[in-house]
Amino acid sequence: MADTGSVMEIVILAVVIAVVVLGAISGLVVSSRKKKQLPPAPPPSSPSVTAPPAEPHVGEEAETPREEKRRTVEEVELPPAEEAAPEAPEEPAPVVEPEPEPEAPAVEVPEPTAGRLVRLRARLSRSQNSLGKGLLTLLSREHLDEDTWEEIEDTLLTADVGVAPTQELVERLRERVKVLGTRTPEELRGLLREELLNLIGTDADRAVHTEPGVGVNGEEKPGVVMVVGVNGTGKTTTTGKLARVLVADGKSVVLGAADTFRAAAADQLQTWGERVGARTVRGPEGGDPASVAFDAVKEGIAESADVVLIDTAGRLHTKTGLMDELGKVKRVVEKHGSVDEVLLVLDATTGQNGLVQARVFAEVVNITGIVLTKLDGTAKGGIVVAVQRELGVPVKLVGLGEGADDLAPFEPEAFVDALIGD
Repeated sequence: MADTGSVMEIVILAVVIAVVVLGAISGLVVSSRKKKQLPPAPPPSSPSVTAPPAEPHVGEEAETPREEKRRTVEEVELPPAEEAAPEAPEEPAPVVEPEPEPEAPAVEVPEPTAGRLVRLRARLSRSQNSLGKGLLTLLSREHLDEDTWEEIEDTLLTADVGVAPTQELVERLRERVKVLGTRTPEELRGLLREELLNLIGTDADRAVHTEPGVGVNGEEKPGVVMVVGVNGTGKTTTTGKLARVLVADGKSVVLGAADTFRAAAADQLQTWGERVGARTVRGPEGGDPASVAFDAVKEGIAESADVVLIDTAGRLHTKTGLMDELGKVKRVVEKHGSVDEVLLVLDATTGQNGLVQARVFAEVVNITGIVLTKLDGTAKGGIVVAVQRELGVPVKLVGLGEGADDLAPFEPEAFVDALIGD
């Protein structure tokens, strides 16, 4: 029994070995068939870089045809390079053109001066008619007792009419109201208008004299106008505006910038002159004002100008040296001939302080006329009366605003009508 079991084990082992051998053989057969069916693999690619030629032996020449060199370079595979930015075309060199010369400012044609104050009456009346309205209101009361007349005096004094002119006006009004009896609004307005005109004066010579004359050497000399006043009153601006007034009346003008102590004065005056075509004579900053004034008149004679306007220095009137210098300017200018006008510029808003300035200037030079500026602001209209009484010379020009054509010849009728209204 033991032998039979051994035989069976041997048989089973032989069968297993046979099965394994057959499986291995069949696997080899299948694999060989698959290999026969697959296409042959391509040969591995290699970069087509031609090897460098061998170094020649001694006595031999190295030969490398040009075609082979070119082909060799083309066959080399290079990594893709970034596209180079296209070169910017060369810009042509800029053509430098000469800078154009600055154009001269256009010459303006000022409006005519005739009736200018009438055209500005509305502006004047807006700020000045409180005086006239206050007086009319008081005079219209049913009973004019002493208290009412005192109020009338206070109204006039507040308007800077001055003590003496106020007393004169009140006395005349009391007499005429007493004689008049009835007092209708129209009668009172007419009465007040007449008395104010009498107080201001209608027969004074208010023309600015600029007629050409004869010089010291017998030559024709332009009219010479000196403009004096304290800085801050609008003196230089008034000189420029006066040039516009004269040009509007058909006169040729030369400006003398004799205010050499204020740096901007000459530039400011020259700008005014350029706007109306008037030549400006100026000197170095801090130079001799009398020399500039002398040269300005000399230039006016050479150009046959109608008028020479001289803007003088205007430091504080308490500076004795500067006041003496103002007298020197006038004396030097008179070497050419007489000075036709000396206009004192006063700020109408300064009131009684303006009278002090007027008094000091009148002691140095012979004032022939007054220019009241800023009369459209908070100024009191009575200053016209007061300053005329103080100096004994008339108001010739009034400034009624900041505009270039707001300087007007003073007309008493138009001024009084603006004070009392319609």
